[in-house]
Amino acid sequence: MNVIDLNSVRDAERSASPYDFILGSNFLQANVLDDLRRDFPNIVKPGYLTVDEVDLHGRFKTLIDELEGPELTEELSRKFGQDLHQFPRLTTIMKRSQSKYGAIHTDGPSKVMTMLVYMNDDWQQDAGGRLRVLYDEKNFEPYALEVPPNMGTMFAFLRSDKSWHGHRPFAGERRVVQVAWVKSQADVDRKKKHNKMAQFFKGIFKR
Repeated sequence: MNVIDLNSVRDAERSASPYDFILGSNFLQANVLDDLRRDFPNIVKPGYLTVDEVDLHGRFKTLIDELEGPELTEELSRKFGQDLHQFPRLTTIMKRSQSKYGAIHTDGPSKVMTMLVYMNDDWQQDAGGRLRVLYDEKNFEPYALEVPPNMGTMFAFLRSDKSWHGHRPFAGERRVVQVAWVKSQADVDRKKKHNKMAQFFKGIFKR
């Protein structure tokens, strides 16, 4: 039984302004949502962890396998008119956010595409943590789109020098899986090494 619904990608409208992106709902099959909630990794550290750093099991492991599989990459390649199969993937998971997260940025030039899959219930409108598609590097308003981080929401975009995005501060549980298609395996390895070092130093300063 599939966990993701590729029709969410097929049916999503592609927007080109201010950069290329799609927004979809019901990306996760309704009949597996309870299992995904149950099997989401018990992450206590803030920030993104690579899949190598967490315990993957049950439906959540199936989700990761499907996100990293060729079928999703094929649908995104068709949607954006760019062959993504040639690019390795880096998948990371976050459960806990800190208020310092969400600064406006474009993603680094080593990334080709980023997909975010949100897994939160009953997100409050004024709680912060709602990603915005932005026009520049300085202003959260006006914005082209605000993405609700609700269970099953999917947002994907092609990285460019103007792919500005970010969110208002939020501290607390904010469940999201990020898949990045990057230019080389060396970039994947470098990002994994950097992430492990960052988590190591977070642990030191927390103590």
